[in-house]
Amino acid sequence: MDVFSRTFLPAAAEAGLAVQTASRHMPVFRRCVGSGDATILVTRCSRPDRPVNGEYLLLLTHRRLVVTRQTRVLHRLRLHLNTELRELSHVTWSPDPRLHCVELAATAIDGIRERFLIRTQQPKQVWQLDALLNHAFRTRVRRAQPRIVATVAEAPAARPVAFQPVVAG
Repeated sequence: MDVFSRTFLPAAAEAGLAVQTASRHMPVFRRCVGSGDATILVTRCSRPDRPVNGEYLLLLTHRRLVVTRQTRVLHRLRLHLNTELRELSHVTWSPDPRLHCVELAATAIDGIRERFLIRTQQPKQVWQLDALLNHAFRTRVRRAQPRIVATVAEAPAARPVAFQPVVAG
């Protein structure tokens, strides 16, 4: 059993997903995520700007964010978002323990702002979710900066030397 399978099933069970739901979405997630990528979070979510569009399932790994959508009427699965974490910009989340939810927002590489509302059962879970998102987006994702292996010191600028004629005598 690979790393993804070993970590996906316990994360889905912790989120309270039915085995049938997890196994239904598993082939879509498997096509998007590598076998060596560990699952951080699997959860149901919704879109606050489009509440009647169907159910969404969010998968967060150490490298990727994948969101699938299941249509309400025919229950078809569609891939909504599949991106590497480093390709996301302006990632924000707002925990709200009074409403038992966290709103996650990020701008994808195509410039579209994605917003997801993740509901929890208890206020304590809101803070656990906040810690998971903090770990995934603040501590693991670093800006790509050129790596400098060695630098060559610049030669000091040569000072103009006043020409002094040498008189032999």
